[in-house]
Amino acid sequence: MSRQLKLGAFLMATGHHVAAWRHPQVPANAGLDFAHYKRLAQIAEAAKFDTLFVADSVAAPTQDIASRMARSDHFEPLTLLSALSAVTEHIGLIATATTSYNEPYHVARKFASLDHLSGGRAGWNLVTSDNAAEALNFGRDEHIGHAERYSRAREFHQVVTGLWDSWEDDAFVRDKASGAYYDPSKLHVLDHVSEHFRVKGPLNVARSPQGQPVIVQAGSSETGRELAAQTAEVVFTAQTSLSGAQAFYADLKGRLAKYGRSADSLKIMPGVFVVVGQTETEAQEKCETFQQLIEPEVGVALLGRMLGNFDLSKYPLDGPLPELPLTDSGQQSRQKLLTELAGRENLTLAELGRRIAGGRGHYSLVGTPEQIADRLQEWFEQGAADGFNVLVPHLPGGLEDFAHGVVPELQRRGLFRTEYEGRTLRENLGLARPQNRFV
Repeated sequence: MSRQLKLGAFLMATGHHVAAWRHPQVPANAGLDFAHYKRLAQIAEAAKFDTLFVADSVAAPTQDIASRMARSDHFEPLTLLSALSAVTEHIGLIATATTSYNEPYHVARKFASLDHLSGGRAGWNLVTSDNAAEALNFGRDEHIGHAERYSRAREFHQVVTGLWDSWEDDAFVRDKASGAYYDPSKLHVLDHVSEHFRVKGPLNVARSPQGQPVIVQAGSSETGRELAAQTAEVVFTAQTSLSGAQAFYADLKGRLAKYGRSADSLKIMPGVFVVVGQTETEAQEKCETFQQLIEPEVGVALLGRMLGNFDLSKYPLDGPLPELPLTDSGQQSRQKLLTELAGRENLTLAELGRRIAGGRGHYSLVGTPEQIADRLQEWFEQGAADGFNVLVPHLPGGLEDFAHGVVPELQRRGLFRTEYEGRTLRENLGLARPQNRFV
């Protein structure tokens, strides 16, 4: 079979457009409506998506302008995906869990449990947190600095994956006749002691169906790329041009060899914000409907958050993006991307806020299924992507538009599956099942 692209459905309650909750076709209470998420999961699975992805933050936005956004109440992702595992069979379930405000034992235990619950469909999006407000919920006065966050994340990953190997695959014999519940020779105690963590182990969850849940990352800074090359199996990234995506793809794949990894061991899936119409005019009109719902101050508040937790409210809406210091609490790669966009197109603050209101700096496509498939195929075949993390403006409508329009077009071109390859996320992504490090 020829190489086929991978697709993730990036779910954000009401949709990715910051004003989507105001649209008449969107349930405003979607963030806490399980029936809504069940419908989304089943739409994506029927279309043969590889994954559902739920991002997270462990702080609620509460500044004045937050009262104009639908971003302050939503399910905890692992709880949600555990429930969704019971109403789906094939689609992967990826959740964000920060290494800055969790402990490794907690994360290892929860994702191993999700992998068992789902029959091998769990994935962990390892992030270091880009929201400075999270620190105040965990006994800190300020956010952990960029360098320390990544140092902690690297060790955090070592501990979690070590705990996942606490038991060999056949350690639990559960032999009623002999009275042996597990084979002690197949138990491995981690006994980790280093700079950030002291964790004895073992994990009190048997080795999971995938051996280990799939490791996902989204960092694009120099430090983030190096961590991804060393540890990630899927990378989500924001890229705005084919050339930029090609450079990122080549750079990250080129780092793998020094860690003894093959190019196929890492799938790079740029985010793509998609608005689909039966005609190009219809797609543009759909997009403009959402743009008309944006309040300028809301767009600028979102922009400040994406640039790295800056308050831009004191700057004029019709003025340029001010010069900002390099963020130490946010995403440095996203700050660079948006600053370059503002300079290249000479955008005012309000214009830049409108520009990122849907895709937040991701590649944006507005058009017919054929036009969108053309661009996805180009990126896929020209060394820019192994697949895509799909962002839609509103839910469920935007996901239905993509599933019923773009997916069949990709299938007609032989670029996307018509049936799942297996039952686990690793099988469907074409990733090897890791061996237990202690064997």
